[in-house]
Amino acid sequence: MREPLALYIHWPFCAAKCPYCDFNSHVRDRIDQAGFAAALRQELKREADRAGRRPLASIFFGGGTPSLMAPSTAAALIEDATRLFDPLPDIEITLEANPTSVELAKLRDFRAAGINRASLGVQALDPAALAFLGRKHDTREAIAALEAARETFPRLSFDLIYARPGQQEAAWRAELRQALALAADHLSLYQLTIEPGTQFATLFGRGAFTLPEGEEAERLYTATAEEAAGFGLRAYEISNYAKPGAESRHNLAYWRYGDYLGIGAGAHQRLSFPDGTLRAARRHRAPEEWLARVRRDGHAVVEEEALSPRDRAREALLMGLRLHEGIDPARIESRSTLPFDDCVDRRALDGLAEEGLLEWRADGRLAATADGLLRLDALLPVLLR
Repeated sequence: MREPLALYIHWPFCAAKCPYCDFNSHVRDRIDQAGFAAALRQELKREADRAGRRPLASIFFGGGTPSLMAPSTAAALIEDATRLFDPLPDIEITLEANPTSVELAKLRDFRAAGINRASLGVQALDPAALAFLGRKHDTREAIAALEAARETFPRLSFDLIYARPGQQEAAWRAELRQALALAADHLSLYQLTIEPGTQFATLFGRGAFTLPEGEEAERLYTATAEEAAGFGLRAYEISNYAKPGAESRHNLAYWRYGDYLGIGAGAHQRLSFPDGTLRAARRHRAPEEWLARVRRDGHAVVEEEALSPRDRAREALLMGLRLHEGIDPARIESRSTLPFDDCVDRRALDGLAEEGLLEWRADGRLAATADGLLRLDALLPVLLR
């Protein structure tokens, strides 16, 4: 119960809906900024009362586009969180932002509010790719935002999407080198995937475009890791690269299966209680209904359940094997209350190790190899009991 918490705060609004995005994000002409700020603070207070006074390792403002919220809202939530919990001396406080001129003008105000890490949704440095991805900024704005963020925040990350239609390895390497030269200490590099319910899903289903797949996609993935390594960023998770010490502490809490709170429309959480249960909860997704429920009930939780030992083991393995460091069997046993051999199919594990997809490290951790990470989606159903 004294493990540090991670706190996620969801701002569900965007200026526009990107065609690839399946996140809980909504476009509104007008937003009740004061009303949503008050409701977020109300939900935070309720969860703090339930969780008890615990160490707080990170706060992450995600979305949506949280840089569209008033900086004063972020300041109030940070003040509340660091009063209700015991913040670690090096607490990480991240804000997601888009590199548009509107949001760029607010960066210093967010820094004054207490944000010490920015994560910019650049997504591409190629003009045609930005247009295809439906982004509202151009390459010039992206570079200007990265430079301004580097001057404003102690830590900076940004996202790029690759394996786009027709993308060639040489072109991706050149684009990635340009991005890496902008001196970020953390990059999230995602392969474009088609998510159900998105505009891209409709277009892809009609045959409007195709994506690199198979060996072509694997070459792009390998090129990504090679270029990042050349600038001193190592792959510490399937899609995330960082200089030593610059890893996202907040996201590591998810991947290491730690406790986290989530407030705001559609937010999820996993929280341990003194009775030994680990409870998963989710909140209403629709912003207006979420707001109405918080005003009426003090929260907008629509589902909460105690996770079974088997569910805990499954989630911990699913998350932990994404990491380069792999998983500690003792951690799996502690979080699930099951012996490790009851969590995995030992015969399948041994077979996957013989195939070079999993490996036991000298420190006793189990990790996916480079080939295993490429095939993780197929590997996990075989491994899990």
